[in-house]
Amino acid sequence: MQKSMTGYGKNICELENKKITVEIRTLNSKGFDLNTRIPSIYKEKEICLRNEILNKLERGKIDFSIYVEHTGTDKCNIINKEVVSDYFKQLNTIVNEHKIQNSDILSTIMRLPDTLKTEIKELDETEWAKILKTIQKTIDDTNRYRTQEGEVLLADIISRINLIHNLLVEIEPFEKERINKIKKRIESNLFDVVSKESIDNNRLEQELIFYIEKIDITEEKTRLTNHCKYFTETAKKENAAGKKLGFISQEIGREINTIGSKANDYDIQNRVVQMKDELEKIKEQLLNIL
Repeated sequence: MQKSMTGYGKNICELENKKITVEIRTLNSKGFDLNTRIPSIYKEKEICLRNEILNKLERGKIDFSIYVEHTGTDKCNIINKEVVSDYFKQLNTIVNEHKIQNSDILSTIMRLPDTLKTEIKELDETEWAKILKTIQKTIDDTNRYRTQEGEVLLADIISRINLIHNLLVEIEPFEKERINKIKKRIESNLFDVVSKESIDNNRLEQELIFYIEKIDITEEKTRLTNHCKYFTETAKKENAAGKKLGFISQEIGREINTIGSKANDYDIQNRVVQMKDELEKIKEQLLNIL
């Protein structure tokens, strides 16, 4: 089963004095590109989080966020009484000396540096265990989203591979006709220059055979058929095969290009152009396959 690299998950963990929101967004990327936005109190768990995400999401551009909303009386900032008292004494002296009227000393003090201090709390492991469960659930939800997206992408890609194979089958009726056209054209051009009686028919047949062998596309058709079959089998049987499918699509492209260069026929070239168009769409879709 193939997964898309596009995914989304969001869950909320309700704790005693706060609400924790965990959110994951993923997009396509060649490697594992993780960007985290987490409060400083959880920074010590960042390596653990990275390994958890890497093991389950594997690849992609991943934005991971933890948001904290305080819902109780859990205070992080407290007034630094010593600093405030010192500021008050100094400002009160200035007010009295200069006889300043209507001065709001306290509001002025609270805007000065170091009047508030932050309590550094240690991470509660029991609390973290609950948050980790929420994180794991969010990762699983993101994976489910990726699987659903992957099913849609895979169905579209396989349908286009089948279309390429069908276009290849459509080429066959034009091949024999193409050879006859080439023979007639060569003979006609030759007879315009040399009289029919002067031509060595055996030599002409040898040259025609040599030329026809050079533009023969039997091998390319066989290889292209096998590549399409291998692509479909890999997509349906192997997990996280995005890169491998990309390599197979390159081989498919080589065979299509060779058929086009050997075509010498409008109807065959027309099918080749359609195949190239479908292959480009496949390549675009593969960029988002895990």
